[in-house]
Amino acid sequence: MRIIEGAGFDAYWKNFSHPQEDETVLSLVREIIAAVRTEGDAAVRRYAAKFDKSSPPIPEVPAGFAAAAWDSLKAGEGELAWALELAAEHIRRFALEQKMQFGDFEYPMGQGLVTGQRVIPVERAAVYAPGGRFPLVSTVLMGLIPALSAGVEEAILASPPGPDGLPDRRILAAAALTGRICGKVPRIFALGGAQAIAALALGTETVPRVDIIAGPGNKYVAAAKRLLYGQVGIDFVAGPTDVLIIAEPADPARSAELVAADMLAQAEHDPDARARALVPRIGEGGPGFAEEIRKALERRLRDLPTRETARASLEAGGLIVIYRDQAEAARIANAIAPEHLELQTRNPESWLPLLKNYGSLFIGPLAAEALGDYSAGINHTLPTSGSARFTGGLSVRHFLKTLTTLRCGPGEAFDAARRAAVLIAGAEGLTAHGESAGLRGPGFGAYLK
Repeated sequence: MRIIEGAGFDAYWKNFSHPQEDETVLSLVREIIAAVRTEGDAAVRRYAAKFDKSSPPIPEVPAGFAAAAWDSLKAGEGELAWALELAAEHIRRFALEQKMQFGDFEYPMGQGLVTGQRVIPVERAAVYAPGGRFPLVSTVLMGLIPALSAGVEEAILASPPGPDGLPDRRILAAAALTGRICGKVPRIFALGGAQAIAALALGTETVPRVDIIAGPGNKYVAAAKRLLYGQVGIDFVAGPTDVLIIAEPADPARSAELVAADMLAQAEHDPDARARALVPRIGEGGPGFAEEIRKALERRLRDLPTRETARASLEAGGLIVIYRDQAEAARIANAIAPEHLELQTRNPESWLPLLKNYGSLFIGPLAAEALGDYSAGINHTLPTSGSARFTGGLSVRHFLKTLTTLRCGPGEAFDAARRAAVLIAGAEGLTAHGESAGLRGPGFGAYLK
């Protein structure tokens, strides 16, 4: 864990080792994609046998298995079932509200020229839910519910098979829940790793080709999504998770505990996860508050079951920056462009106009990032590694297409647009473009007879 002054941040950040693509990973993933492209299911089964816990001969999971998993979960883990139901309902309501922001319209530019847009869902979408050390049950809800709320005709869940040839039973249960709450049952495939992404992007004998793939995964999944983008749509390429907490302590000891708890909530994900905090330089915060946070981290680590992972993360990239003023803190936050940005400050609203780059913003000390991860309704699949500078998180919009339309008829606006097209085509040297527009000038009616 490093503690630095805000004045030294730029030099630190310039030399910070951001995640780099591993050529060994890319080479293997290219091999897998090429094999799936030419061999289909046979290649998928071969790589599943090599990398997954089993290689089912038929990857699609009958819907009854998911329904049975949900019934079993409700009977044996009733409180967890309740929590998933609450989270699913919140995610659905938020996704439907998002969809309301995207609508069809037609806008008349003038006489004879009417522009417009149609917003329609993609036909087939896939969501990948990792099933490694921590099967991400919440990712099933976060991916499938926005897809189904968008109106996708066919939603598919892919998750790695366990020794019994099926995805984790809680993942199956969550898939069944999405079908119940959204009114359309997703198809489920026991597929993992880069071979799953390749099969979904390219299609095989038993795996349908999809239009978009969403959801997080390991470095092989991320590499496959990157390499196959263009042949299939993707949400974005996710890297290691991260959080940045801007904290102004009302009570340094208690505030330090809260900051430390939230930093560890990210650090326990992975040794490559990055937990960072910005604390004030002046007043009661001062350098002493940074030390309070460091001590709180050590105390909380002692009893944390995931302490080895969390400690490795903090030692590799944990950071506390002591800022001079609000402007400096906002500049540093925007440079980091965190996946999760928390405002544990006295007047969080005053920060909002200054903060531009983040995946999700958590406003006020009660707004724990973990609530966004699971149950509040916003999505937890967010841009990482600074990509919040140019994109937002997974939402219903990823499963929608905005299609533009044009209607033309006689009129002044049409004539002006036609003449402008002829002139611009001539300037670009595209003669046929100009002739195409020019033919629709005076006397065009003769072409319609």
